[in-house]
Amino acid sequence: MQIVAVTKYVSLETTRAALEAGIRHIGESRTQDAVPKWEALGEKAATWHFIGHLQTNKVRDMIGRFAYVHSLDRLSLAKELNKRSEQQQSITHCMVQVNISGEETKHGLTPQEVPDFLAAIHDMPYIKANGFMTMAPYVEDPEEVRWVFRELRELRERMQQQYPKLSLEHLSMGMSNDYHIAVEEGATFIRLGSTLVGDERN
Repeated sequence: MQIVAVTKYVSLETTRAALEAGIRHIGESRTQDAVPKWEALGEKAATWHFIGHLQTNKVRDMIGRFAYVHSLDRLSLAKELNKRSEQQQSITHCMVQVNISGEETKHGLTPQEVPDFLAAIHDMPYIKANGFMTMAPYVEDPEEVRWVFRELRELRERMQQQYPKLSLEHLSMGMSNDYHIAVEEGATFIRLGSTLVGDERN
C-alpha cells in the first residue's frame, strides 16, 4: 500500500517539504496548479499522480510528467491519452474511475459499464489500465461506506478474471476521512491531503 500525498490545497513550499520528509507519491488534481509544481519539483525522487477530473484538452500537459492518471472515465479521454503518449513514446498508467456510490456529483463509469470500457481500451498500446479508483461519500462514520470499497475490490476481482492479460493490481480508494476502512478492503493507493500535508486555503 502506498500513500499519495494530495498537495492540491498546499503551496509549492509545503509540497517541497513533503518530498524532503520522504513522501514519494504526489497527487494533484488541477492542471493549472499541477504543472508548475511538477516543473519546479519534478526532478525530485517522486512519482506524480493526476487524481482529478481530466479535461481532454489538458492531456498534453500531463504526458511525460505524471506517471499515473487516476481518473480515466470515458473513451474520448482514453483515446487522447493514447495518442499523446504515442507522440511522447511513453506509457501512461491509468486507474479506471468507477462511481460505485452512484452520486450524481461524482465522475466515473457505472460498474455495469466497466467490462465494455476495458474491452474498448484493451488494445490501446500506450495506456495501461492498472486498476480502479473510486470516491466514497463523505460521512461521519466511515463504516457506512465500507461497502463502496468492498464493491470496487470485488469488481476488480471479476474484471481480472475476465481480462487476465490486464494487470489490474491497484485500487485507488480512501481519503483522510475513511482511509483506514479502504486499507482494510484492499486499497493499494490511499490519497491523503489534509491529514498529511494540511490545507492552506483561506
